[in-house]
Amino acid sequence: MTQQLNVILIDDHPLFRRGLIQLLQTIPEFHLAGEASSGVEGIRLVKDIQPDLLLLDLNMKGLSGLDVLKQIKAMDLDTRVVMVTVSDQTEDLIAALRLGADGYLLKDMEPEQMVENLRLAAQGKIVVSESLTHLLAVALREQRQPASAHEAGLTDQERRIVELISAGMSNKVIGRELGIAEGTVKVHVKHLLRKLNLRSRVEAAVWAVEHLGKT
Repeated sequence: MTQQLNVILIDDHPLFRRGLIQLLQTIPEFHLAGEASSGVEGIRLVKDIQPDLLLLDLNMKGLSGLDVLKQIKAMDLDTRVVMVTVSDQTEDLIAALRLGADGYLLKDMEPEQMVENLRLAAQGKIVVSESLTHLLAVALREQRQPASAHEAGLTDQERRIVELISAGMSNKVIGRELGIAEGTVKVHVKHLLRKLNLRSRVEAAVWAVEHLGKT
C-alpha cells in the first residue's frame, strides 16, 4: 500500500472545514494530520507536522491566508500549499501565486472536481480553478513579458525547465527528469523568472503555453 500523504487544513469557517474533512476522508491516499481555525494555530501545526499538502483559506480573521502563506513559504518546507477560497478576484489570485501558492481553488467547485484537483496538487501539479485561468492570462498580458524564449535569452536548460513547469512538474520531479539536483533546478527557476519578468511558477506555466511555440 502506498504511504499516505499528510494533509493539514486551515480555515476559520467550521462548517466548510467539516465538509472538506469529509471529502478528504474519501481519498484513500490522504491522511488528515491536523486542522486549525486560525492562521497562528495553523502555522504552529505546519511547523510541527511539516505536511505534504496544506489547504489554506484566503480570508480569515487575524492573520490572512496570504500572511500565513508568506510565513510558511519562508520556512522552506516541501509542503505544497493550495488556497481554497470564495474569492474569484484577479488581485487575490495573482497575489497568492506570486507568494508561492501551488494552487488556487474556489470553494464552490463540485466535490468531484475538488477531489481531482487535490490529487493533482499532491502529485506536484499546479492547480487553478478552470474559471480563473482566463483571469490569469489577461493579467499577464497586461504586463510586459518577452514574446519568445529567444527574446528572453533563456538557455536550453531554462527552456526545458519552463516547459516542464508548464506540464505541472515540481522541482523535485524536474530534477529527476533532467538528472540534476533539486537545488540546481531552484536556481534555474529563479533565473528564468527574472528573465521573463515574472514572479511565480504558475505565471511561467501560462507564459510557456502562450509563447513557447515561437522562436
